[in-house]
Amino acid sequence: MNPITSMDLTGFTEREPGVWTDERGLVLSVHYFGLVPDLPAPLDRPDLLRHGLALSAARAGGGLIEAVLGEVDSVPAVRQLIKIRRPNGHGQIFIGSWTVPKAGCSAVVKVQAAEGRMTGLREAVVADRVGPDRYFTPHPYAPGVEGGLPHHVADHEEWDAQFPDHPLTLVRTALARITPTLALQDGFKSQPPFGAPAHAHAPAPAPAPAPAPGEPAAPRRWFRRGRSA
Repeated sequence: MNPITSMDLTGFTEREPGVWTDERGLVLSVHYFGLVPDLPAPLDRPDLLRHGLALSAARAGGGLIEAVLGEVDSVPAVRQLIKIRRPNGHGQIFIGSWTVPKAGCSAVVKVQAAEGRMTGLREAVVADRVGPDRYFTPHPYAPGVEGGLPHHVADHEEWDAQFPDHPLTLVRTALARITPTLALQDGFKSQPPFGAPAHAHAPAPAPAPAPAPGEPAAPRRWFRRGRSA
């Protein structure tokens, strides 16, 4: 099944089937998983879902910035923003995604961007403005979570306008623009809804960040553009 039939790709250039980039360093990718979604709780239990997602991100060495329930083309979905360390240890990668889960499959749209040579500027400026006592805060979804990247106020959306070129701002903005243009195949939309936690079924592998341009990938070309790039 090819669930995503169209979306607005304005500003993006296709690098390989299913992967696009833009001149600011954003990587956009689409995925289909024909397995039970690996989510820790159903969407109608948002507190449990967010708690589980925060724990999962921390165990993987990253950090969940936010998880918001919403809809993609009128289908219930969960939007996540996470941060992970770059493989070379210098800076972070920010990933925004929509997961549209069904009982036995899911569709995922991801936008990601990495920090460049200059890292930590946003964090340093915000820490100086709010003070060290207010900078680091307990995770709102899992206050006792340990490990991974720390939760802090510099990742909040309220700072995006002051750092328009920061990768987190770019990811958040691009995902917000693309979301209303996403269209799902009717056959996918009519699939039974996702309900039970993934551990009650055969787990699906968590999607990895999209490959950088030039790295191998072989998803099929299976949807049309919303508007021309």
